[in-house]
Amino acid sequence: MSSDLLVDLNDDLGVDAPSSNALDQLKLSPMGDKLWPPDDSSMSKSETDISKRLGEGSHLSWDHPYYDIARHQIVEVAGDDNFGRKVIVFNACRMPPHHELDHHKLLMYLKATLDQYVESDYTLIYFHNGLTSENKPSLSWLRDAYREFDRKYKKNIKALYIVHPTMFIKTLLILFKPLISFKFGRKINYINYLSELEEVVKCEQLVIPTRVRDYDEKIRASLKPSVQAQMSPPRSPPLPNQQFGVSLAMLRAKSSDNEAVPLVMRETVAFLMEQGLEIEGIFRRSANVTLVRDVQHRYNSGEEVSFSQMEDVHLAAVILKTFLRELPEPLLTYHLYNDIVNFHIVFLLIFYKHSEINKMNNTNLAVVFGPNLLWGQDAAMTLSAIGPINNFTRTLLDQHYMVFSP
Repeated sequence: MSSDLLVDLNDDLGVDAPSSNALDQLKLSPMGDKLWPPDDSSMSKSETDISKRLGEGSHLSWDHPYYDIARHQIVEVAGDDNFGRKVIVFNACRMPPHHELDHHKLLMYLKATLDQYVESDYTLIYFHNGLTSENKPSLSWLRDAYREFDRKYKKNIKALYIVHPTMFIKTLLILFKPLISFKFGRKINYINYLSELEEVVKCEQLVIPTRVRDYDEKIRASLKPSVQAQMSPPRSPPLPNQQFGVSLAMLRAKSSDNEAVPLVMRETVAFLMEQGLEIEGIFRRSANVTLVRDVQHRYNSGEEVSFSQMEDVHLAAVILKTFLRELPEPLLTYHLYNDIVNFHIVFLLIFYKHSEINKMNNTNLAVVFGPNLLWGQDAAMTLSAIGPINNFTRTLLDQHYMVFSP
């Protein structure tokens, strides 16, 4: 992962919005209201066409005011990243030519999507490949977009990853540098290869456009074999005490007392029941990246973990969500482990009972935990799937007395 504008993943605050005068002083002539200059990537006509499949895959009904935007699948929500933050994806290659897209409506749709998640810490991934002079918005549109996204949207964004950056996008960021605060600049990170993105989020859970994957393979193929080998090291076998990324059946088999509920779940739930019930925004905040990795390593090495000795209550919440997300199969598909599902749902209901203080009602809990409890066989998360998953999770919480009654 390389970066000219280093990311501070532990930054607590967002962006200090520039003054209106600073925005107005951005010189748009002579490029501002014309087409962007040619980029150093090309796109065939067939690749710019939005397929019928994407239109059919929209999560909105045809009469919804944003259906004509959503059907292109330019904006997607893809579960959580490796540190417990919601992932919002923007696919440049899915933007149709100018005359086929209402850019103002695209901006409003992006805001409407973010409105569902901006109260939580989140990560934005921008796939740049596929943006050309045919579908690039004007500089004036970007200026207006920056105005629209006030502190509400910038406060909880923890990182912006630009995948496959070109000289054009780097030059654009230099142009906008007077408008971008220092704090926000530190959150911008360049990702040159998809393998680098794995450090942030599991690529298998993203619906990465085919042309983006093809481009990545093309640039990787141009590297020396020795460099390619370094970028794709073989996966290490599970450790003897591995807790993350292994099946519930394996964890139960290795348990000395044949305990059905895994160690990580028992300890995080116990700690959160004691310390987290009245913490506002619990499960919505991320934790220190280094601490998350350290705790995972301790569990996987068979070392004792004591959350009470750590200062951040949110760390236990992130570890719990990470454990669920890294299961080889989602928790809700294990019919042999009804006790685990029941255990987990009851745990969430207790937090709901304190929602006047912690602000985590059943809807908010469903948004946070839905994608960590259930996902498709190919693991890819799209808006069309996340909506029903969250609704299903909320229904489980709302109707728990019927679903789990003896």
